[in-house]
Amino acid sequence: MTLDPAPGRAAPPAVAVVVKGYPRLSETFIAQEMLGLERAGFRLAIWALRRPTDKAVHPLNRQIRAEASYLPEYLYQEPLRVLAGAGAALRRPALGALLRLFWRDLKRDFTPNRARRLGQALVLARELDPAIRHVHVHYLHTPASVVRYACLLSGRTFSFSAHAKDIWTTPDWEKREKIADAAWGVTCTAMGLDELRRLAPADDPDRVALIYHGLDLTRFPAAPPSRPARDGSDPGDPVRILSVGRAVAKKGYDDLLDALARLPAGLHWRFTHIGSGELKDALRARATTLGLADRIEWLGGQAQDAVVAAMRDADLFALPCREGDHGDRDGLPNVIMEASTQALPILSTAFAGVPEFVREGVEGVLTPTRDPVALADALETLIRSPALRARLGDAAARRVRDFSFEAGVEAVAHRLDRSLGAEAPLASPAGTLAAAAS
Repeated sequence: MTLDPAPGRAAPPAVAVVVKGYPRLSETFIAQEMLGLERAGFRLAIWALRRPTDKAVHPLNRQIRAEASYLPEYLYQEPLRVLAGAGAALRRPALGALLRLFWRDLKRDFTPNRARRLGQALVLARELDPAIRHVHVHYLHTPASVVRYACLLSGRTFSFSAHAKDIWTTPDWEKREKIADAAWGVTCTAMGLDELRRLAPADDPDRVALIYHGLDLTRFPAAPPSRPARDGSDPGDPVRILSVGRAVAKKGYDDLLDALARLPAGLHWRFTHIGSGELKDALRARATTLGLADRIEWLGGQAQDAVVAAMRDADLFALPCREGDHGDRDGLPNVIMEASTQALPILSTAFAGVPEFVREGVEGVLTPTRDPVALADALETLIRSPALRARLGDAAARRVRDFSFEAGVEAVAHRLDRSLGAEAPLASPAGTLAAAAS
């Protein structure tokens, strides 16, 4: 991909952004950042390890000018590109260093995926526009391996954004070495920051910084001025509970179903789930076994306008986050902040980055993880008390204003400017916000 000069710039600041898949409905925080960087003056080249699988496309992705290029998801699917990358690598002086690094990694992670990372890196190093000298990668696991190998081979620098699963499922040795090789990195929760700084070079703990994603509040309508005072007593007008998230273990939906099954029979509610995921069929079957099928609506993946409409129609947002398979966990789920823009009270767990946004008894209710009894008690209290829901929802709508999308983009832009050797930082999307660089 060759970048054309931006209007008014003879040499635009050119950066490659590498992601696992693009576009993805579940990664609005990445699309939001890329759009913000474009508006700040950067020219982006988007590279993805996988092609999209979602049927819908988020409006944010439609606004991003940069087109996406795709690496071979499986090397056998595009052997000519892989062979061309290998041939080009033979002419690069850093090939020996790359092969030594790869062999060291392979001995510690002897998997087909490790070999695939090398093949994708060879393609990326060959096909990336020579004008691009810095690569920013989202996720510290597989995508960062591809970028690390490609940058070593081609003499580029790289930086990373670490989020959740990639932090907690990547072994310490790999995180430590990637942090050491990166120019800098950011992460989106204080818990993630503590983990990565534990592994950062001793003489440079600030190589990794905390930058919350925040939200671009202009993308969301104003919250409804009020909601009906539903209290679970009217079978014709039940309390509406909503959750948005992939049907995977770390979202805790089996705990939520168990909690719903514990509610008193005379309490009237309906639950709507939005999202795809590998456990959706299993969760439907569990709901049927628990006798809940007629009270639950499974909508699957939805476009943003449908998600916002569901939030405006709901009375309560629930997402009981917990540790998932192989240590997987959320950071601070964006959907919690999105629900807050519509003044929805939040029911979640005191886990991962959730308490960094939701304060117990202020913006919502936090229960222990894997505790359907406590979750059921909290649900019953919130269902029966429209006044409590209104108070918590109003506080959530105020709280989300403290998580600035603009400051986060400016902080990333500031770091990219330094990596590109810019003489002065670009103007921020907001124009006057101070860079959140610490």
